[in-house]
Amino acid sequence: MRYRLSGNSGLRVSEAALGTMTFGEDWGWGTPKNESRKAYDAFCEAGGNFIDTANLYTNGSSETFLGEFMKGHRDSVVLATNYSNAVAGKNPNAAGNHRKSMVEAVEASLKRLQTSYIDLYWVHIWDGLTPVEEVMRALDDLVRQGKVLYIGISDDSSENAHTATRSACMGSDELLINLYTLELGDESRT
Repeated sequence: MRYRLSGNSGLRVSEAALGTMTFGEDWGWGTPKNESRKAYDAFCEAGGNFIDTANLYTNGSSETFLGEFMKGHRDSVVLATNYSNAVAGKNPNAAGNHRKSMVEAVEASLKRLQTSYIDLYWVHIWDGLTPVEEVMRALDDLVRQGKVLYIGISDDSSENAHTATRSACMGSDELLINLYTLELGDESRT
C-alpha cells in the first residue's frame, strides 16, 4: 500500500480508502457484520489506514461496527466520518449544518465509534441555510476541544469550499493548521 499526505497536512493516508456505507443491513440491503469485518481486516492487512463512514450510514450501524473493529489498534487508523443528514422525524434540528446538529452528531458518532476523537470530520452536504461562518466556527470549536483533528467538506462545489476556507480566517491559527483543504479544480471538466 502506498501513502500520501492528506490535503495540505502532514497526515499520511493510504491511497485506497475503505468506504463503509454498506456496513450493516439496516436499509434492507448491505453487508452483514461478519462480512464487514472480513472486508475491514483485509483492508488493514493490505496496509490501508484511511476509513470513511458517516453518522447516517445504515442508521449508525456502520459506525458501531467500526467502533468494535478498531479496538486495540485505533491509533493506526485514520478515521473519517460525516455529519449533516439525519433520519426523517419530528425534530427540525436533527439535520443540517448548524452548531446544534453538529454537536449532537459528533457526540453520537464518538459514542458509536468508541473513540475520544475523529481524525477527519466531514461536512457531508451544505444545507443552504446555515451561515458558513457558523459552520466553520463550530468545526473550529470541535478541533480546539480535541474531538476532531481535521475538517473537510464532502459533497459540495469548489465555490462553497473556497467560501468555507476563506471564512476560516477568523483569527484561529489552529483551524487553519488543521483545515483539511481540498484540491479544488475546474468543475467544468467533470
